[in-house]
Amino acid sequence: MNQRNPTISKGVDWSLVWIWFVLCAIGITSIFAASYHDGDNIAQGFIGLKTDYSRQLLFFFLSGIVGTFILLTDSKFFTATANLGYAFGIFLLLLVFPFHTRIKGTESIIRFGSAFQLQPADLCKLFVNLALAKYLSRVETNFARPRAQLIAVAIALAPAVLSKLQDETGLALVYFSFFLVMFREGLPPIVLVVGFSFAVLVVATLLLEPNTLALILTAIAIGAIYILRKPIKRKRSVLFLVVGIWFVCVGIQRFVVPFVFDHVFKPYQVQRIYAAIGKDYIPKSQADEAALESEQKTAGKKKDNNYNVKQSKIAIGSGGFIGKGLLKGTQTRYDFVPEQKTDFIFCTIGEGFGFVGSLVFLGIYMLLLMRIVTIAERQRSVFSRCYAYGVASVLFFHIVINVCMTVGLAPVIGIPLPFVSYGGTSLLTFSVMLFILVRLDADRQMVLR
Repeated sequence: MNQRNPTISKGVDWSLVWIWFVLCAIGITSIFAASYHDGDNIAQGFIGLKTDYSRQLLFFFLSGIVGTFILLTDSKFFTATANLGYAFGIFLLLLVFPFHTRIKGTESIIRFGSAFQLQPADLCKLFVNLALAKYLSRVETNFARPRAQLIAVAIALAPAVLSKLQDETGLALVYFSFFLVMFREGLPPIVLVVGFSFAVLVVATLLLEPNTLALILTAIAIGAIYILRKPIKRKRSVLFLVVGIWFVCVGIQRFVVPFVFDHVFKPYQVQRIYAAIGKDYIPKSQADEAALESEQKTAGKKKDNNYNVKQSKIAIGSGGFIGKGLLKGTQTRYDFVPEQKTDFIFCTIGEGFGFVGSLVFLGIYMLLLMRIVTIAERQRSVFSRCYAYGVASVLFFHIVINVCMTVGLAPVIGIPLPFVSYGGTSLLTFSVMLFILVRLDADRQMVLR
């Protein structure tokens, strides 16, 4: 036996394990509340493994078993196999193309029989986090150089491209959360500023009439030239830079955004984005209209653009201050809210436990994120620190986007709520990510590469 870590509990931060347990318990309870109908045999429902909450409970136990094995594993195993795991994750993503099953508008799922299915785009977040941490922790990696930064970006975004090709836009966007890890390790802040500015420009393009936005951008450019008039006199390149930025912004507004929305996004995805900003989407061609109607029929019913979010808001609002209580929510129990066990699980909590319960629930998430960041900053190893920030970034992205989806502040893009939403792959992936962090933290005095 390894004398350095004679027991499984040696150095383990049990606060993370307890938070994981509490969140999984909340998730199983919420799935049960959304699935239970009067007269159902609860014991048989859990034992028979034919209900969603019983299958989630099974994956909870499986996650616990896998987590125990992770805690018994040498931390050096994760650095040694990081690149191999990344290659395996890319292989799984490529395997989706010939063997996928189309489910709810996505082609990113591989089905094994009738009871088990795998979504590699979800699982690959783990492999990307390990591979990125491995690359950033290498002695020869000088992250101040653009070449190293481009390689890190390629590691993070290669799975995102494959995910988008599988019509899994939501999970593809998750991989952008790894930019926060790179920012912590020295990525220039201008990259985040440019990214945020691009997002604002896209939203403004959708909200404002094209000529109006062009005039606003021109006014901003003229104002910048006036403010920078003294530097411009000393150096003409400043003027060319301002004019160049104006030209790029107008080009994005006039050509890039319309092209992406007309030729890259699916009509139902564009509809959800428009619904999130409070605008009605009008298909520009008969083909788009036919595709939208086909997607609505696949979903089961033909509903208005914002039906899911409207029902979610009603459910959360009906919970009031202290909620209706467990199994007493009418909106969620009678299937008014679509996907209430997956994407919209938060409205089950909001209706059942109200504003107070929702606040406590989000507080648990906040405690988890703060604890992970604290753990990240006490690591001696760059690998462990980068991995910890990767876990925090992915969790933060999922939590914020999912909650914002349910209250209409973000488009519905199919982002699950960590440890709570129904889904075996999702629960297992998040659990493995967290338990690896616990294992690395237990050996935080080691320098891993």
